[in-house]
Amino acid sequence: TEASAAAGTTEAAPAAEAAAPAAQGGSLLDRVKARGKLICGVNNQVPGFGVVDANGGYSGFDVDFCKAVAAAVLGDANAVDYVYADSNTRFTLVKTGEIDVLFRNSTWTTTRDSAETGLDFLPVNFYDGQGMMVRKDSGIETIEDMDGATVCVQSGTTTELNLADYFRARGLEFEPVVFDDNNATFTAYDEGRCDGYTTDKSGLVSTQTKMQVPEDHMILPDTMSKEPLAGAVAQGDPVWADALRWVVYGVIQAEESGVTSANVQEMLASEDPTIKRLLGVEGELGSKLGLSNDFMVNVIGQVGNYGEIWDRNLGPDTPFNLARDINAQWTDGGLLYSPPFR
Repeated sequence: TEASAAAGTTEAAPAAEAAAPAAQGGSLLDRVKARGKLICGVNNQVPGFGVVDANGGYSGFDVDFCKAVAAAVLGDANAVDYVYADSNTRFTLVKTGEIDVLFRNSTWTTTRDSAETGLDFLPVNFYDGQGMMVRKDSGIETIEDMDGATVCVQSGTTTELNLADYFRARGLEFEPVVFDDNNATFTAYDEGRCDGYTTDKSGLVSTQTKMQVPEDHMILPDTMSKEPLAGAVAQGDPVWADALRWVVYGVIQAEESGVTSANVQEMLASEDPTIKRLLGVEGELGSKLGLSNDFMVNVIGQVGNYGEIWDRNLGPDTPFNLARDINAQWTDGGLLYSPPFR
């Protein structure tokens, strides 16, 4: 399969690690520490979120959350083996224990969070919504203009289901043209085989940079769904889930508190009680999670806070220049909000 072929670019998980975490006894947290490497499932086809360069190096917004976990658990943001997780196999890789955690632009839904799927979701790290891309010369201005259109869409995704729901609710006919991975989907659209191409709006912004003539395309104003994107781990291991949950909250809180990779060392002397607890100066919160008390010092120092992760991968100095919008801190009118480090 595509997933197994792509996974060959990195070391496979040792056989002893392949069973579901809950079946092995103890927590995955201990086994990852003993292994000395985090096995993280990611995308490799979405610039800005998960992509591989010519030398096989992974980068992107989601990839940085893998690095943040490795920094927290192992003290080394580079202690990661990346495994490509395609849209059809990504959750199976989590459930079977072939990967320790999934950070791969995946939407948190009721079904995916159920015992049947066997996943526990981490906090939302990107609030998104599904959109539609069309050619500027198509005459299409809103989705209402797309009755009878062909639409390129990736299989095994909430995108495919939302597309049908959205068009049906408006009495619009369409013909889906379905592909197994993102590259094949947008390539077909770029070649003119579909009138529109749909995925999360973040993915549309990312993919537009890969089109043959990016300026020939536009993203319609319609938002077709709520797409809260989050990492996921296997159910049945609350120690592992809690540790990773507070790593995600930690980078959010660090931005709110003004702690950055540049000032984290001097912030150790801060008198702010929230910063003291965040950085492990007092409170011993890390030890309660099975981590070192200064785990967030490692995360912030090596990877940065949420704003730094955003700017590095999606911000004004990147081709995407995505506005923070609802991904701003709650203090700035956005949805990012960390529970108290207390």
